[in-house]
Amino acid sequence: MGWWTDRVVPRVTDKLLDAPDVHKMRAQACAGLSGKVLEIGFGSGLNADHYPPEVQSIAAVEPSDLGWRLAASRVSRLAIPVRRVGLDGQRLSASDGEYDAVLSTFSLCTIPDVRLALSEIRRVLKPDGTFHFGEHGRAPDPSVARWQDRLEPLNRAVMGGCHLTRPIGELVGEQLRVTELDTDYAPGPRASRPFSFRYVGRAVAAS
Repeated sequence: MGWWTDRVVPRVTDKLLDAPDVHKMRAQACAGLSGKVLEIGFGSGLNADHYPPEVQSIAAVEPSDLGWRLAASRVSRLAIPVRRVGLDGQRLSASDGEYDAVLSTFSLCTIPDVRLALSEIRRVLKPDGTFHFGEHGRAPDPSVARWQDRLEPLNRAVMGGCHLTRPIGELVGEQLRVTELDTDYAPGPRASRPFSFRYVGRAVAAS
């Protein structure tokens, strides 16, 4: 990772993704978590206020050292243990079926091989475990999608590899059975729509 990605992007995302409306989305994604939870893309710990009391521990996968440092004050307020267990969502060190739940918010957009990451998520979930996600991605409106195609190269360069065009619901559905899915645009001007189509949902191992 270069200087911009290492030193600037974590601070920018910490500010942009700390908005009240985004926290509503985070709360929805975190609802129902319990037991041992693996969080892919822990970032600066912005989900910390939304873990339900049923959560016993958080294992954090986070590639950014700065993001992990920014999370320290939020982690220190938690009554549950939080430990950093890896840097790469594509290659999880966990055993098969180790976790009761996996959580990902604003992370599937950036992982280079998202399909590999989702296959790893399925592998580490218990048979009755759940995957909770809150992401942004491909919009259903053709005019917005065309702008996403145009803007994605610049967005990836500026925002540390973040894709605008990933159809999150479809991608999750390739590896897991999606049981809940809400989609919408975040509040804001129409010009923000290429960046703000959101997916919030839950999935289980496909049967």
